[in-house]
Amino acid sequence: MTRSFLERVIERALFLSAALSIIVTAGIIAVLLTETVAFLSEIPIMEFLFGTVWTPLFADQHFGVLPLVTGTIVVSAIAMCVALPGGLLVAIYLAEYARPGVRRALKPILEILAGVPTVVYGYFALLFVTPLLQRFIPDLAGFNALGPGIVMGIMILPLVSSLSEDALGSVPNGLREGAFALGATRLQTSLLVVVPAAFSGISAAAILAVSRAIGETMIVAIAAGQQPRLTANPLVPIETMTAYIVQVSMGDTPAGTLEYRTIFAVGMLLFLATFALNLFSNWLRERFREEYV
Repeated sequence: MTRSFLERVIERALFLSAALSIIVTAGIIAVLLTETVAFLSEIPIMEFLFGTVWTPLFADQHFGVLPLVTGTIVVSAIAMCVALPGGLLVAIYLAEYARPGVRRALKPILEILAGVPTVVYGYFALLFVTPLLQRFIPDLAGFNALGPGIVMGIMILPLVSSLSEDALGSVPNGLREGAFALGATRLQTSLLVVVPAAFSGISAAAILAVSRAIGETMIVAIAAGQQPRLTANPLVPIETMTAYIVQVSMGDTPAGTLEYRTIFAVGMLLFLATFALNLFSNWLRERFREEYV
């Protein structure tokens, strides 16, 4: 009787724990949706999505979010150019080449990189990386997209390498042995057999890294500047969606005003972008899993 009662209690506790995440997510969506609808009741959605000027805090107000979206894409693209090849190479080395002792030494170092507070990365980008880049790129502004993008790539590199290594490690050894039996070298086996077989996991790692880059706040808030401009030039100051949310949240904008509601509209756009990326990640994983099964 006591054992049956304890099992029921544990079952209820586990159910509540699982339901709590759903409830919190639903609450976040409800808040974002309510405030976004209130914002779009005053600003046409086409103006919001396709406008090229973003000045909601100025006297001459414009609500075109494209400059923020462009800034976010530029920084995220730079970050992925650093994190994806670097993380994949690290994962291949750890999974296919490194000795157990080397692997045990390197993995904690990568975990330390992942555990550094993002505000530290932000000041590292502003005070070290940007001045270093200015020695080679004289036209680089003090606030820019290049420095934060590179540092963000370094920050999310452990995420890519860890998830990719897990995907490479899950590839059956029979595929490797078959490649060796056919005369393939270790490099050929790694690049032409193991990596394609683990593509679903690697793609999921890449898309999760993109989501992490899009949602990063402190690095871009500190080092990228707060000038929303529609440009793909990484050498000039830009503003991302997350940096704008920080700017308004920490400013003097009264709650409930149209200007204040812009952060919820931008937040909803961020939510939809990351949600779409997660759906795409699941689609890729399922598709290539079917091909290699």
